[in-house]
Amino acid sequence: MDYLNEGRNADTFRRNFRNYDWVSVPRVYWRYTTPRVLTLEYVPGIKISHYEALEAAGLDRKVLAQLGARAYLLQLLNDGFFHADPHPGNIAVSPEGALVFYDFGMMGQIQAVTRDKLMEVLFGISQKDADRVVVALIDLGALAAVDDMGPVRRSIQYILDNFMDKPFETQSVSAISDDLYEIAYDQPFRFPATFTFVMRAFSTLEGVGKGLDPDFNFMEVAKPFAMQLMTNSNGSDSNSLLSELGRQAAQVSTSALSLPRRLEDTLEKLERGDIRVRVRSTDTDRILRRLSTVQIGTNYTLLSSAFTLSAVILFVNHYVWLAAIAAMLAAAMMVVLLRLLSRLDRFERML
Repeated sequence: MDYLNEGRNADTFRRNFRNYDWVSVPRVYWRYTTPRVLTLEYVPGIKISHYEALEAAGLDRKVLAQLGARAYLLQLLNDGFFHADPHPGNIAVSPEGALVFYDFGMMGQIQAVTRDKLMEVLFGISQKDADRVVVALIDLGALAAVDDMGPVRRSIQYILDNFMDKPFETQSVSAISDDLYEIAYDQPFRFPATFTFVMRAFSTLEGVGKGLDPDFNFMEVAKPFAMQLMTNSNGSDSNSLLSELGRQAAQVSTSALSLPRRLEDTLEKLERGDIRVRVRSTDTDRILRRLSTVQIGTNYTLLSSAFTLSAVILFVNHYVWLAAIAAMLAAAMMVVLLRLLSRLDRFERML
């Protein structure tokens, strides 16, 4: 452990929440801090899992659960610097109702691009949009792009259709995390460490919130934050791209609107790999037809030869009537063979 690094983390965390009076972070006394000694301001509080003590202090457990979720969302979505181990031993509540965070030895840092792609994954899951999830996971670096993404997309769509049957607001973070790892099994996924830290912290904090309020749902608190983030991300470059998008839209609209809906759906399925394309080749048909005819002709030739040989043997042994019947069958097989060869010749001339 490096207490100097933990002290720097604590200072960064405190600066990020300097404008929020409902979050308290102990100050580091650097004069008395070394790599092996960390000296902090004494900030007393009630452990967040001591529910009876919280109620005795007149604190609203439901409000505290909401504040805990808000604090973590601010860390993740605004600052990109988050507490990676927010278990009950590292969070307390001051007598005034402020959240007190301790132990900054395990922190996570997330880039803005990664943050946006994480939210894209969550939105794709909430909308059961496998294409959106696939694109976001590839951009996130959690999914290796392969030549044929059809099987991966279908696996994700199957999970979304069969395991994500509840509204977004009622979803559990741990359930979403489990679904993502279920999708990843036996597929070309490679979840980065940051993603694992985020989902682990989400799940831990959700457990803290449910302990405070059994009706607490992290995703319900997260949705307004995520919507605001997506709106800001989509609108940041809108002015610079507006003219280009307008030009492209005007150019594409004349042809796009004229496409029949059925053709559009077919192209989409073809791109996803959900339909098969059968290509007919004249040369291939001719070869296959010839092979089939040769095989049938061989069978009739063998039958004709067998009946002819039988007729000879029967005639030699003075079974005249049976020999005549065998000879008639041999002649019939020969007629069928000649008609088959004649039909094949006409078919090839047509091609």
